[in-house]
Amino acid sequence: MNEELIKTFYTAFSKLNSKQMTSCYHDEIEFTDPAFGTLRGNRAKAMWHMLCHSATDLKIEFSDVKANEKSGSAKWVATYSFSKTGRKVTNRISADFEFKDGKIIKHIDSFNLHKWAQQAIGFQGWLLGGTTFFKKKLQAQANKSLDKFLSSSE
Repeated sequence: MNEELIKTFYTAFSKLNSKQMTSCYHDEIEFTDPAFGTLRGNRAKAMWHMLCHSATDLKIEFSDVKANEKSGSAKWVATYSFSKTGRKVTNRISADFEFKDGKIIKHIDSFNLHKWAQQAIGFQGWLLGGTTFFKKKLQAQANKSLDKFLSSSE
């Protein structure tokens, strides 16, 4: 059952259907990744709405979906043009999940931020992408974009 929940989530993402994606999330969802840090509840759901809304050439592929009654995992690849530079990115992500009441309550996406930065930004990403400074700056910018999206959709 939870394996199907993960498949539903990523199938919806591949179709940019953020409503179906977030219907897989528990109201008390906690999402974490290197780009946004940790987001909870409606803020985590809004992030997916924003990403789907702003996507222009996003391609999602997923594999290795595994789950039991408490936890699960998947691998997924996002291929897209980074909006700030127009550079092509292929981001390989490992996802871990925890479930509660038939929904995803915890979702952690892990990826190599340094590799991502090299693709998305180029030389500066190669130079700084592995630093804590870069990670904090990226999270601040990502959350500022999310704040702007939230205020425009109210």
